[in-house]
Amino acid sequence: MPESEAWKAFRQHGIRVGTASWTDKTLLEPGLFYPKGMSTAAERLAFYADNFPIVEVDSTYYGLPSERNAELWVERTPDEFVFNVKAYSLMTQHPATARGLPKDLRELIPEEIAETKKRFYPRDLPAEIIDGAWERFLSALVPLAQASKLGAILFQFPEWFPPSRSNRAYVVESGDRVAAALPGVACAVEFRSEGWMRDAQRQERTLQLLSEHGLPYVCVDMPQGFKTSIPPVAAATAPLAVVRFHGRRDDTWGKRNVSVHDKFGYDYSDAELKEWQPRLAGLTEDAREVHVLMNNCYRDYAVKSARSIAQLF
Repeated sequence: MPESEAWKAFRQHGIRVGTASWTDKTLLEPGLFYPKGMSTAAERLAFYADNFPIVEVDSTYYGLPSERNAELWVERTPDEFVFNVKAYSLMTQHPATARGLPKDLRELIPEEIAETKKRFYPRDLPAEIIDGAWERFLSALVPLAQASKLGAILFQFPEWFPPSRSNRAYVVESGDRVAAALPGVACAVEFRSEGWMRDAQRQERTLQLLSEHGLPYVCVDMPQGFKTSIPPVAAATAPLAVVRFHGRRDDTWGKRNVSVHDKFGYDYSDAELKEWQPRLAGLTEDAREVHVLMNNCYRDYAVKSARSIAQLF
């Protein structure tokens, strides 16, 4: 099989292009991306890794990862392939459900919380549950880190996480915890509260904070005009730069109870992706490596977009 454009872009320019999922149900339609007859998880991951040098794992946001899965991912991918892994919800101030926690941590949930709330926030839980979730999450990824296949851990902070002294401290603390458990693994930071990047002054302060602590800023392409909108600023604050494409579905972005596919199912045009070519080229000059992840995961939209981005280099 000839080397894909995405692998060529990595080898020649240090830019890894891939998608935010290789297991999305709408992508599994036979012949859409995966060849007909390819039905096992091992076959799909191996095929995906032939096409792209990176993938993002989003399932770890909903439930803690397992060390066994990390071992299998190492076995099923080429030596230079890497995984970016999304931080578990409680690690980024998002709510969680009990089923996302292992049994021993579920049993520590206070009875009044377990009986009255389907979802709970970090503030609702004792510190031993939060610390336990952190420890389980990071230890499960050790096989990936030891094999040099853990590209970054993605910390996506919610819209209710605005810039403040305590929140800035938490961002730094998160990076320190990752560094202590997994030396050399990047803690990539993505914001969804527009206050962090609202204007030039706030952008400078935010990017300076991340630069001072060696934390990669996650650049984004996303719908604009919402409280969760971050402008498409391309900036490298660490040796690794990360860019995530969320689509431009402004008709569904700000709505509640919208399915993931309705929110992120956006088919980028070549012209829209070409807007990023000079920005990405600049990042390759400022950072040692650039990760570009397409999160417009519906059918083969993300795959097509990733291939188009790779062909720009």
